[in-house]
Amino acid sequence: MKPVGPIPAGYETIDGELAIGGMRASELVAEAGRTPLFVYSRAHLDARVAQLRAALPERVGINYAVKANPHPAVIGHMAPLVDGFDIASSGELALCAQVGIDPVRISFAGPGKRDDELEAAIAVGVTLNCESEGEGRRALAIGQRIGKAPRIAIRVNPSFELKGSGMKMGGGAKPFGVDADKVPALARTLIGEGAEWRGMHIFTGSQALSADAIIEAQGNVLELAANLADEIGHGCPKLNMGGGFGIPYFPGDVPLDLARIGAALAERVETLPPVLEASELCLELGRYLVGEAGVYLTRIIDRKESHGTTYLVTDGGLHHQLAASGNFGTVVRRNYPSAIASRYAAEATEEVNIVGCLCTPLDRLADAALMPAAQVGDLVAVFCAGAYGASASPSAFLGHGPAAEILV
Repeated sequence: MKPVGPIPAGYETIDGELAIGGMRASELVAEAGRTPLFVYSRAHLDARVAQLRAALPERVGINYAVKANPHPAVIGHMAPLVDGFDIASSGELALCAQVGIDPVRISFAGPGKRDDELEAAIAVGVTLNCESEGEGRRALAIGQRIGKAPRIAIRVNPSFELKGSGMKMGGGAKPFGVDADKVPALARTLIGEGAEWRGMHIFTGSQALSADAIIEAQGNVLELAANLADEIGHGCPKLNMGGGFGIPYFPGDVPLDLARIGAALAERVETLPPVLEASELCLELGRYLVGEAGVYLTRIIDRKESHGTTYLVTDGGLHHQLAASGNFGTVVRRNYPSAIASRYAAEATEEVNIVGCLCTPLDRLADAALMPAAQVGDLVAVFCAGAYGASASPSAFLGHGPAAEILV
């Protein structure tokens, strides 16, 4: 038997079923009209932002990284809750425009911005997080051609990384950002040629569960930003300190100690070097804001036995939940938090493999998991599905199409 990951707090039971936003799983599926279905909880989104506001120094803002979950209803719900939005494509810019986000609240990162994307961002006043000298030159040329000074920050590739992070975004050779030793010269060039200087973006890694590692990385980011700003000689209007805050997915994972991180950051903010005293500070968070607010519901369409193993075959799978299947960078596959949503309050009595409908052995949602006895028609819930689920999975694979998505 393999244990499943910890189910996030805040989910309820009504009449023995999993409930989200005061509605039973079966009611949510009926409202959506089909499975598979991603359900995003407003209450969880509100609670997470409130927890962050209570723990972080008042001066430190919160930016939402749209790539974590670009569903328009989620972006719209986050709009009054956060201070800014970080995007990584013109497609995400269009989604933000669709729900009425002021472009001045948006910054645009990514190592391969096309000229049409740069022009779209410059034209409406989005801040470009410049990833290279070449991108800086292109942005200046486009700004000159359309008669609008580009708003530019530099994404810095630091020499350090976020220890223990799931994906390391800094330290050594990287496609992301400008090496720290090249930043001052580039910044002075951009400023000298008429760009509106917006500061720096220093993102070191993602999905870290160690408060110590995040505290150390934040200290390093502030120190590096101060040194670079001094060398540039034009201050740092805004410092995006990145994020890296992780959530528990697997057995044994422990929630991040947010209070410790907030207390350490408050101490540092009180003693900032002079060059950063007037800087706008923010954290860029995606998964930590929305990950635990999402549940993926998929229906059991077959129950079968093979060589003594029970398989629950669902109408979902890795084409919607690539990460939960273990095929999104996981070295050793472990079970995400999951449950039989239709029998959420029932006792777990049997060991089952929960698989998807795709014709590949990679399509697994839970291996050797202890679950209540489930039958054809019951709903399976995969938790921590609010980030990098629908939009980070190959929904076109084998032609089954995308899942439905609702915010409740």
